[in-house]
Amino acid sequence: MKLQNRISTLGLLLLLCLTSVPFASGQAAATQASLISEFDVNGMKVLIKRRSGTPTVAAGLFIRGGVRNTTAENAGIENFALSAAVEGSKSFPKQKLRKETSRAGTMISAGASYDFSAFSLISTKPNFDDAWQIFVDVALNPTFAPADVERVRENMLTALRSEADTPEGSLELAYKKTVYSGHPYANGPEGTAANVARIKPSDLAAYHKNLMQTSRLLLVVVGDVEPAVLQKRIATSFGGVPRGTYKESPLPVIPFTKPSVDVTSKSVQTDYVKGTFAAPSIRDEDYHAMRAAMTILQTKVFQEVRVKRNLSYAPDATLDERSANTASISVSSVNPNESVSLMLDEIKKLKQETINEEEIGHMAGFFLTTHYLKLETNAAQVADLAQYELIGGGWRKSLEFLDRIRRVKPSEIQAVANKYMKNLRFVVVGNPSSISNSIFLQS
Repeated sequence: MKLQNRISTLGLLLLLCLTSVPFASGQAAATQASLISEFDVNGMKVLIKRRSGTPTVAAGLFIRGGVRNTTAENAGIENFALSAAVEGSKSFPKQKLRKETSRAGTMISAGASYDFSAFSLISTKPNFDDAWQIFVDVALNPTFAPADVERVRENMLTALRSEADTPEGSLELAYKKTVYSGHPYANGPEGTAANVARIKPSDLAAYHKNLMQTSRLLLVVVGDVEPAVLQKRIATSFGGVPRGTYKESPLPVIPFTKPSVDVTSKSVQTDYVKGTFAAPSIRDEDYHAMRAAMTILQTKVFQEVRVKRNLSYAPDATLDERSANTASISVSSVNPNESVSLMLDEIKKLKQETINEEEIGHMAGFFLTTHYLKLETNAAQVADLAQYELIGGGWRKSLEFLDRIRRVKPSEIQAVANKYMKNLRFVVVGNPSSISNSIFLQS
């Protein structure tokens, strides 16, 4: 509770400080843009943001493509390869790697997502030079030692085999199977237990070698660093990496042509429900209005389902941030029909009723606070810049977020509600007899 109060107080103080000055978004964005250097090294795009006075340096080496790089037969191999790579490299085998990173307070990790993958580095500023050498060697020269690979494999298999152990896990599996069927996202980055079990160290090495082409890579660094000096170091580190000829293929949209409801029978105390619908991505013109609409919807469903009727502990409405994007409403309840009916009613109100300007003003203040708190660390800023560069239409758009949110009009919220919040595809984990199709399919 004390931590929550501290965060709330910090957010309030930050909001007061920010709103005590006329909000010149364009000027603020231009100032932030001036701190960012953009250049090419051997075909690899590089972004460096200098944040003077910060004690840490964060970096991310991002790999384009995500699940589009894999097939159903090898889904999970990219996540496996990156996770095993950070276990040890040519110059820094496992024991030496752990010793050096522990001594310097350095963290190196890796992972895959639907749209891209990444090696990440967090280092103190005084130890950045040494940390950089380790980071580059791990990314470019992993050894995939059999013992390291087997340890990573067992961790991945444990996670995959336990996915359906909880109602929440079962709901997520049902959601992916239903919504992503026939789409590249169906080959999830985590893969399958069968795939992970049969992948050999030599498969990982071959896959990694194919990934390490500068045409696939994006490097982002944020911290108190000198861009000109770092540019020379990057050129030395990545000058020998093959360019390749990678060109990213467009993702198809996820179809939502008619409503549906799929129930997975499971003996649970409450029914778990998730209803998904189409949504614009961060690169789309509708995104900011949709973000505002989903924030309002989240507040409304919480008030109606939790506060007023106590039908569920945590009803929710969320907007994803993927290239082929979706949004959803979700709830766990002993009365799923009433809960879903109330949530769908709130969607209808967004479509039919105009949101007043005061409510939008409060929402803009909320975003002002949470946005700056979210980007407080250098690592968070690396992730934000990379996400916009890779799937959001370019890193400069990340600097427009608050200004675009503040410009959202009530009519735009109503428009996106009507455009996207329809033909919901519901998945349910629980008792099939407790679900009324007439309620769930009314969207």
